[in-house]
Amino acid sequence: MTKPEISIVPEDPRQPEVRRLIALSDVYMEALYPSGSNHLVDVDALSAPGTVFLVARRGGEVLGSIAFRVIAADHAEMKRMFVREDARGCGLGRRLLEALEGAARRRSIARISLETGIRQPEAIGLYRASGYLECAPFGNYVADPLSLFMTKLLRP
Repeated sequence: MTKPEISIVPEDPRQPEVRRLIALSDVYMEALYPSGSNHLVDVDALSAPGTVFLVARRGGEVLGSIAFRVIAADHAEMKRMFVREDARGCGLGRRLLEALEGAARRRSIARISLETGIRQPEAIGLYRASGYLECAPFGNYVADPLSLFMTKLLRP
């Protein structure tokens, strides 16, 4: 018997099973970084206008998520990239990232920027392999020795 296909579609982050995934992400990030270096957004921010929240599921089971929020007319910030530990290692992070970039292009977003922590080498490697380049802090961020800022220009 084969496993069901993975779907990645926009969903409401206020769903109970998605909230559990976000809570797992919070626990993971809190174990890696002090509170001043954690830039987590809550479910209300993820539900706000100008935000796209994508969920990866297999057979109805939530495996991961990724979001962006518009921060300027053609610029978005990536938030909440997270894959459950038992779903890692099969390319789901890359699929989530590609789905996010596609959703951004459909909304005429020309640039995606992100903040990630330096203690996440797998995520940094994925972003670099996907064309993200280091940049200065953007938006309301300030330089932090535990943060890495990256950006990518999207091609149509």
